[in-house]
Amino acid sequence: MTSERHFVIVGGGLAAAKLAEALRANDFDGQITLIGAEEHLPYERPPLSKEHLFGKKNLADFTAATGDWYRDHRVDVRLGTEVRAIDRAAKTVTLSDGSTLGYDKLALATGSAPRRLDLPGADGPNVRQLRTIEDSDAILDLFGGASKIGRLAVVGAGWIGLEVAAAARSAGVEVTVVESARLPLLGALGPEMGEFFAQLHRDNGVDLRLDAGVSEIGASGLRLADGSSVDADAVLIAVGAAPNVGLAEAAGLEVDNGVLVDASLATADPDIVAVGDIAAQDHPRLHRRIRVEHWANALNQPAVAARTMLGESAEYDRLPYFFTDQYDVGMEYTGYAAPGDYARVVVRGDPGKREFVAFWLDSADRVLAGMNVNVWDVTDRIKELINSGDPVDADRLADTSAEL
Repeated sequence: MTSERHFVIVGGGLAAAKLAEALRANDFDGQITLIGAEEHLPYERPPLSKEHLFGKKNLADFTAATGDWYRDHRVDVRLGTEVRAIDRAAKTVTLSDGSTLGYDKLALATGSAPRRLDLPGADGPNVRQLRTIEDSDAILDLFGGASKIGRLAVVGAGWIGLEVAAAARSAGVEVTVVESARLPLLGALGPEMGEFFAQLHRDNGVDLRLDAGVSEIGASGLRLADGSSVDADAVLIAVGAAPNVGLAEAAGLEVDNGVLVDASLATADPDIVAVGDIAAQDHPRLHRRIRVEHWANALNQPAVAARTMLGESAEYDRLPYFFTDQYDVGMEYTGYAAPGDYARVVVRGDPGKREFVAFWLDSADRVLAGMNVNVWDVTDRIKELINSGDPVDADRLADTSAEL
């Protein structure tokens, strides 16, 4: 007999799709409604700045599930629809068409949005950002389509900015990257590995302007704070993303750089969970609250959130994981080493040959995180070192002749 319970998922990305899948996999037989603002079925976002920009994958290749799957599994998908309000007392959501839906359990998977710059010209016709398939299509067109350009300026040397820069260079586009920090990826990786990525891009012909601010964006490029200019036919703004927490905040949920959730991904309201980019989780393994804007969370958190919605005991205790592909470098990062958390970085291998593993150690020589560059099949071992919590012999860790 089919349950009368109704679970509503707000969001149209990978986390939303995987949550619907997990609910059915856990034998939930009630109603599921998935509400997405985009006109497309939920899809993965990493390919937007990777394979898709190289022309290697189309949207169908990274769409999370087909329309047939949603129909066969009785998931009511509402595309091109936004949730405007949550009434927690009445347990309803109000949609952009003015209608309301009741829910028994609600999941928020609203993702994040690119941060904007409050600068003259930031909304100009030559300015791009990257979040959706339409954004990626427009950028790809700059690299080899009808709108092909010769010069691109990228504001921001984070993951998106650097991946787009790499794709542009592979297409023969001249690239200038402007970054306000002294190194790329400084907040994510620290100075040791930030310097590695700076050199990688310089070696591939990128004009890297560090410790630099932008004062204006014009039709012919950028004007920098020091009065110099960057000539460009198009500009990509890639200065990070902000979690879409407005809906949750208006509903009275606790928000602080994300929607606050416990180890089970439940909010303070027992009938609402949050997953993916917006989830600021009290992480049971790391013993701190973290919010991670990466694919692995969107992929893996829904299995835990589904069990929580079904009233089962569950914890999300996976270590953060992310990856990047730039030029001839493939990289995976596992763990969590925030600025100020670690004492030193130990390198195993040769960064000059772009084949090494870097380890972030605390003051007691415990491994907090590891990053493998063009070295594969070591992620499980990195996890073991982190999860053990035991001090390591740093000299042995760096010795490639010793077993990892």
